[in-house]
Amino acid sequence: MSARAEILGRVRAALRDVPADESPADVAVDRPAPARTTAAHVALFAERVADYRAEVVRCTPAELGARLAEALGGAERVLVPADLPAELWPAGAVPDEPLGTAELDTVDAVLTTAALGIAETGTIVLDHTAGQGRRAATLVPDRHVCVVRADQVVSDVAGAVAALDPTRPQTWISGPSATSDIELDRVEGVHGPRTLQVLLVG
Repeated sequence: MSARAEILGRVRAALRDVPADESPADVAVDRPAPARTTAAHVALFAERVADYRAEVVRCTPAELGARLAEALGGAERVLVPADLPAELWPAGAVPDEPLGTAELDTVDAVLTTAALGIAETGTIVLDHTAGQGRRAATLVPDRHVCVVRADQVVSDVAGAVAALDPTRPQTWISGPSATSDIELDRVEGVHGPRTLQVLLVG
């Protein structure tokens, strides 16, 4: 028996008692509520994000403006989603209207918010709702500055999945873009931002 036949046989056996006319939409799935964010989750998230060679700055809401200015220092053209909260717009902001790929490549950085952060994996998730921009806008510029609130941090991937809308497009980011495909040498910025800066607020 081939491996393919064996796998299909196991699938058929597992589905033997499923009614023929049942579809996935007929099955109710209870999604557990995400666990409450704790100080330990936030601290672990900051540590794991930094492990990926991203820059992490923790600040209070009152300090956010100053920390943003420092993070974007030297950036003359900063791409921002048109619906980014007004208080986050920096000097030199370029609204994404949306810009074409060639224009995206001319900006110095992109500034967004996030849907949530995952403590266990140090992952930032964008679901591209208000303030997060579209996927191309966060992948083409060489620097991504992302504002994450402490109360958006969940403990693990299961908590993230429970909190996210499965019908939304999602981008999961774990550190700057990097690959080791060529002779196992780490190269950053091949298929996304070379630099990731995270401002963790709260």
